Amino acid sequence: MATATAWPNSSPTGAPSPDESSDNERPHVVLVDDDRLFRESLSPNLGDSGFEVTEIPGGPQALDYFGAGGTADLVLLDWRMPEIDGLEVLRRLRREHNEVPIIFLTVLDDEIYEEAALAGGAVDFVEKSRSLPILLRRISLILDGRKKQHEQRGEVGQFGQLELHYESKRAKWGDSVVNLTLTEFNILVRLTDRAGTDVPYRDIYDLVHGQGFIAGSGAEGYRANVRTFIKRIRKKFREIDDTFDHIENYPGFGYRWRSE
Repeated sequence: MATATAWPNSSPTGAPSPDESSDNERPHVVLVDDDRLFRESLSPNLGDSGFEVTEIPGGPQALDYFGAGGTADLVLLDWRMPEIDGLEVLRRLRREHNEVPIIFLTVLDDEIYEEAALAGGAVDFVEKSRSLPILLRRISLILDGRKKQHEQRGEVGQFGQLELHYESKRAKWGDSVVNLTLTEFNILVRLTDRAGTDVPYRDIYDLVHGQGFIAGSGAEGYRANVRTFIKRIRKKFREIDDTFDHIENYPGFGYRWRSE
């Protein structure tokens, strides 16, 4: 039997009350979409697949929910919504340092939208026409990856001047905070996990999309996406320290974090 926080049970403000607690044994997914029929179709399927689901019908209500202290293990966020679209919801959550993983749900099939979502800190981008098993696989990859990170690491990693706070997904260079998105932070974690060794383009891209996902033009179009991520990460470090050179390129293969 599906378990969901149905919209009619929402609080008077229009957003579900954060104290409508989910089952601790079930990963909690917040589904934000203005299409009621789509929510009513997807939510029971997610519930039957083992998730606790909170349905939210729009951007303002989603911001109200999280602003009032609501939580989630993952958010499924519609791209096109009236009043406040999905990309703006993402931007506002990240400005408030809310790093909940977000998968965009969209009917759009255009690379430019994917890049905008990922640059804003989303962790995946799935067309609504894709089958439920594909969506469940993407969710599983993200949640399993986060669980493994918690199990395998302590709270803080130190790599010379770099300090990684794994729980809060924050990075510091010396005494300065590096304002990384969740995706950028995860890439940095992968590079430092293998400090001194080369990490292939494919490995870096798979952090975002799951193994085997192809983007861009051609069989290796994903490389351009990885280069964009690395360029943005380097820029953020160099705004703090213009001598930063710890992310090195192995032409045609990938990148490495230079050991001290």
